[in-house]
Amino acid sequence: MGLMAIIRRELRLAVRQVGDSTVIVMFFVLAAILFPFGIGPEPNTLARIAPGVIWTTALLAAMLSFERLFLPDFEDGSLEQLALSPAPLELVALGKAVAHWLTTALPLLIAAPLIALVYRLPEEGYPVLIMTMVLGTPTLSLIGTVGAALTLGARRGGVLLSLLVLPLVIPVLIFGTAGIDAAIAGFAVKTHLMFLAALLLGSLVIAPVAAAAALRQALD
Repeated sequence: MGLMAIIRRELRLAVRQVGDSTVIVMFFVLAAILFPFGIGPEPNTLARIAPGVIWTTALLAAMLSFERLFLPDFEDGSLEQLALSPAPLELVALGKAVAHWLTTALPLLIAAPLIALVYRLPEEGYPVLIMTMVLGTPTLSLIGTVGAALTLGARRGGVLLSLLVLPLVIPVLIFGTAGIDAAIAGFAVKTHLMFLAALLLGSLVIAPVAAAAALRQALD
């Protein structure tokens, strides 16, 4: 079983549970819309907080789905079959991360500009918003696979997963938000994008290996 076969399998399963992705996107939209009710509709204030709100709510929405990355396969025995297949567990973990990005993070990326419209984000921020999310959301998916693998089978795994993942994804949140703020202020954004790209490349190398090691431990 190759990487594409794993991704196709995960996408077929996701289509059967399309409601899960819908709930995550709805959480993202509703959580972002709540902020104006709390702080008021003043346009300058909303535009100033827009980058932080979008990235924070996107992060929280993505975390809702991390626990389900491996748990269904673990409970029905499919994970053991995947472990016995010719494909290494590192490839399985990478395939899970790619499928998670396609079914969860990509819809959030598409919805983000719509949220930005509500917050009246200056037009200079839109291209950078898309670029930061294109670079940052795959990192969230990759780190999420590690957290999901480490907490597999644990009691109250969702709480533990949040405690493990949140500190690791803070750099993505920082550079994603700072890049948009820099674009709005007229400063260079290349440094922020390079940091996000570095985080993505590092996660792409480390996350599948770490997730595979955690999966082997859970299956022993």
